[in-house]
Amino acid sequence: MKSIVISSVVTALLILSGCSSKDPVIDETKTEVVSEVAKDKVAEEVAPVETETVSSSESSVLNEKTTLDESSNNSSGTDSMENIEKNFSSIYFDFDKFNVRSDMQTKVSGDVQLANSTASKFSIKLEGNCDEWGSDEYNFALGLKRASTVKKSLVAEGVAVNRITMVSYGESNPSCTDKTRDCWAKNRRVDFKLLP
Repeated sequence: MKSIVISSVVTALLILSGCSSKDPVIDETKTEVVSEVAKDKVAEEVAPVETETVSSSESSVLNEKTTLDESSNNSSGTDSMENIEKNFSSIYFDFDKFNVRSDMQTKVSGDVQLANSTASKFSIKLEGNCDEWGSDEYNFALGLKRASTVKKSLVAEGVAVNRITMVSYGESNPSCTDKTRDCWAKNRRVDFKLLP
C-alpha cells in the first residue's frame, strides 16, 4: 500500500514539473524589423485624404442659399421633407416575428402610394426596431429582418429599390419605455425616414 502512495506522489511530481512555464525569449531584432515592415505597409495602404476648407463667409453664404432654397420650395406648394415624413405609417410586428401582419398590409400600401407620389424625390430609410426581449445581437438581426421585409413589400408594389436603405436599431430606439405588453408592442416596428 505504501508503495502505491509513494509511486502516485512521485508520478504527480513528475507531471507537475513538466508543466512549468518558462518566460519566452523574444528576439528584439525581429520585432523591430516586423514593426518597421508593418509601418511601411500601412503607409502604402493609407492614401492621403484631400480636404476642402470653407471660410466662415463662404459658410454663411452657403447657409443663406440653403435657407432660401428651402423657403422657396415650401412657398411653391411642395411639402417639406419633415412634413411628408410625418404622413408615413409605422409598420408593427408580432412578438419575435418579422413578417408583415395582415392588418399592416393596408398601411404598407398607403406608404407605397406616399413614396411614389409626394415623397418621390426623396430616398427612404427603413429603421427596424425591437422590444427589449432578447439579446442585443438577436434584436439587431431581427430589426434588420423586419426592415428587409418592409423593403421587399415596397419594392413589390413599385418603389424603386435604389431609393431604399435599411438600418436596425434593435432595442436601442424604443418609442415607449413602460414595462407593459402594449408598450413592448409599440417598440416592435419599422419606421420611415426620408433622406434628401
